[in-house]
Amino acid sequence: MIGFGTRIAIVVGVLLGVAVVFTTFGFPPVNSTQNGPRGTGMAQLGYPGALDRLKAANVLPEAQPASEPSGEKSSAVYENVQVLKDLDSNEFLRVMQAMTEWVAPQEGCAYCHEDGNLASDKPYQKIVARRMLQMTIDLNKNWSAHVAETGVTCYTCHRGNPVPAEIWFMPSPQSKMATYAGGRPDGQNAPSSSVGLTSLPANPFASYLLGNTPIRVQPDSALPKGPGASIQATEGTYGLMMHMSDALGVNCTACHNTQALKSWEQNGTIRAKAWHGIRMVRELNKDYLVPLTSTFPASRLGHEGDVAKINCATCHQGANKPLLGQSMVRDYLASLRP
Repeated sequence: MIGFGTRIAIVVGVLLGVAVVFTTFGFPPVNSTQNGPRGTGMAQLGYPGALDRLKAANVLPEAQPASEPSGEKSSAVYENVQVLKDLDSNEFLRVMQAMTEWVAPQEGCAYCHEDGNLASDKPYQKIVARRMLQMTIDLNKNWSAHVAETGVTCYTCHRGNPVPAEIWFMPSPQSKMATYAGGRPDGQNAPSSSVGLTSLPANPFASYLLGNTPIRVQPDSALPKGPGASIQATEGTYGLMMHMSDALGVNCTACHNTQALKSWEQNGTIRAKAWHGIRMVRELNKDYLVPLTSTFPASRLGHEGDVAKINCATCHQGANKPLLGQSMVRDYLASLRP
């Protein structure tokens, strides 16, 4: 048996070891940024190491070298040009080269074009790319309330991949119910990464980022007809808020003064940008992506036969501003913000 003196020595050794660990390593420094009215506690906390990793993940590709004007429109030089028809033909070629780098750097031009017949509309990828180009122009021209002067390019979402990393589909029949007692058809009680691993409804996107279901929380009174929303609708709203928090790498106080969550007067300007962003995503899903459902092959559709759709994470990917607020549009103003 271990003697009493030995046991004491072991305990002392353990305590000394713990003391060395805590005094040697300590806690990382914390940066605090106030983003709301003074005295509201609307601050965002960040760690230098995490910021360094975020910067490394948001490095912009070099812009394509500027082109000398040819003096001819793209539609006069190339066949079957349906977007950017009035763009100078050399600038048109420059934009095509940039899009290849942004979306399919490994596959090259052949990802969207039929080999030997660039004018052909046979590849479904070309039909999709044409529509996505129109969507990008729409975003830069008509949604400045959300994207501001920074704007977006194909790279904002794709990051050099043919399919953006952050997309969503309607849940499969198997995932609509939790695998244990108490599961609900909306996926609640089955913790999902889409809502920060909470047990909130796992797919708030169909209601709020495709449909226009009001984003509301519980009523102010116990009466069923009081202002606000049902408990179930409240939980769906919180599921969307968890997604937005995770997608932007922020907490609730980025948009809300937590002592007055509903009050626009006591909240910061970021909440207004988020309001526009939600409506922007709804429009893009409804007007651009869903109509492309029949264009995609079955292998690119979800379990329910629906097309891939976007949410806040598609552009933001963990940053409060996509690509940390760096603008790529300034190098392609004539084509992406005509």
